[in-house]
Amino acid sequence: MERVWHCGRFELPLSSALVMGIVNVTPDSFSDGGESFEPRSAVERGLKMVADGAAIIDVGGESTRPGSDEVSPAAELARVQPVVAALAHDARVPFSVDTRHASVARAALEAGASIVNDVSGFRDPEMVRVAAESDAGVIIMHMLGEPKTMQAEPSYTDVVDEVGAYLLGRARELEAEGVERERICLDPGIGFGKTLEHNLALLRRLPELAALGYPVLVGASRKSLIGAILGEPDPRRRLEGSLAIAAWAASHGADVVRVHDVNETVRLLRTWRAIEGESA
Repeated sequence: MERVWHCGRFELPLSSALVMGIVNVTPDSFSDGGESFEPRSAVERGLKMVADGAAIIDVGGESTRPGSDEVSPAAELARVQPVVAALAHDARVPFSVDTRHASVARAALEAGASIVNDVSGFRDPEMVRVAAESDAGVIIMHMLGEPKTMQAEPSYTDVVDEVGAYLLGRARELEAEGVERERICLDPGIGFGKTLEHNLALLRRLPELAALGYPVLVGASRKSLIGAILGEPDPRRRLEGSLAIAAWAASHGADVVRVHDVNETVRLLRTWRAIEGESA
């Protein structure tokens, strides 16, 4: 039986890795802050990503880069709601809302989103309630602490074991509250409260996270670990590293790769699948 991820009215097949495109409706995101801050430009960016082959579009209205300040739910909602509504009007693919706030998630689902991507890992009982009362897909991400402080000397005994145990525990808690297993996806949170070595360990041992039995998402596009490896301070000049991680993740158990550069990633994965003998 083919594995699928249930996201509202969408059933996403997981026979090969899916590309999730990033639309940041923010003035201060680490790699593209301000590029899609106006609703019209954000919608155009999302539609271009769909045309380029994205299977999911992830819309976020709050930067969660290291050291970032929290945005009020009202301000965040004002940014994302018109974008989600416009994109979902003619939705050929599901749209996701990237938020830590239950009120924003609920409003985005009402506007047409099909997935709640919670970088705080559904710590808020109200966010769990939103998930349980919907049929949306959910993404549980691991983050150590809060964005403001998460990179202040993060420490683990075994980062893969600890992140895996956290994600599995949260998934089981959501299931206990009525969220069906088929709706749950896990994200180890590359760059969220992890050093370079922690991030590399999570990527090297990605099959262990995939073995937990849920779809796995990897989001490392343009992040600082690539800057550290390549000696490249400009996030917009980290394409090669982003593509390398996408290829590695897709070949080691990731079901979704979350990226800024959709066209290049889709073409990369199409080529890789052709080499593997799958339909290009």
